[in-house]
Amino acid sequence: MASTAPLQIAVMGAGAVGCYFGGMLARAGHAVTLIARPQHVEAIAREGLRMETKTFDEHVRLGASTEVAAAKDADVVLFSVKSPDTEAAGRALKPFLKPDTLVLCLQNGVDNAERLRAVLPDHVVAAAVVYVATEMAGPGHLKHHGRGELVIEPARGSERIAQALVAAGVPAEISPNVRGALWLKLIINCAYNPISAIAQRPYGQSVEGVGIWDVMHDVVDECVAVASADGVQLPADPHLTTRKLVESMPAQYSSTAQDLARGKPTEIDYLNGYVVRRGEALGIPTPANRVLWALVKLMEKKA
Repeated sequence: MASTAPLQIAVMGAGAVGCYFGGMLARAGHAVTLIARPQHVEAIAREGLRMETKTFDEHVRLGASTEVAAAKDADVVLFSVKSPDTEAAGRALKPFLKPDTLVLCLQNGVDNAERLRAVLPDHVVAAAVVYVATEMAGPGHLKHHGRGELVIEPARGSERIAQALVAAGVPAEISPNVRGALWLKLIINCAYNPISAIAQRPYGQSVEGVGIWDVMHDVVDECVAVASADGVQLPADPHLTTRKLVESMPAQYSSTAQDLARGKPTEIDYLNGYVVRRGEALGIPTPANRVLWALVKLMEKKA
């Protein structure tokens, strides 16, 4: 049986995803420190992290810092920076990690853990697949729209953090096929994220557009072809899973939509752009993904 003693947890890149899982663990009695932007740190220092979720609305007291050094005593680092920042954040974190610290990647895309291992070769890095609908509604204010489960890669320390998450009310499981689960999540993101971003509408309204389900079907077909050529075993029917997602989070704007609305760079290069690049490498055409990727890149320039 894994230890149930409180964990020291740092959240590297405490945006909506990191704040949700860090906040849930803090509510359960773990010592959590969020490493975040100054406006969030200041708000959390004054009032705690406001967690406005589907089942409760309260201010959760926990640590917050703008300094990466705040991770120095962590047993677990929840690593939730944007995909383009993976290597830089990993290098910044490296001097402060204990030898046995588990770094758990809670990021979009399928290759972040691999990229992080390249800059943290002496540390344990595990990938996790995140299914949660969240946003930062203001400084220190998290809004949760639905879901919240994690699928975690087997690694030293994975069982302990999974047990802590489950006890904190977060469904978490260890899976030997995290690569397949990451690809299934990537496929869902490729279908929903750019369309929600281009339309600036939540999922439920986006899919009501004329021809949108057909576009999403083409995107999924292309992703499945690339995944199959790459030797990926998907754990579920990607078309069915994609269609069902909107039922559980109809009011959610994609993270790509939220980034564009705030004038920030998106992760589209690590979503549809990644599928385009892998398709080129494997000889698989991906025209639907290429169009959505190019349109979001164009909108990034405008923003």
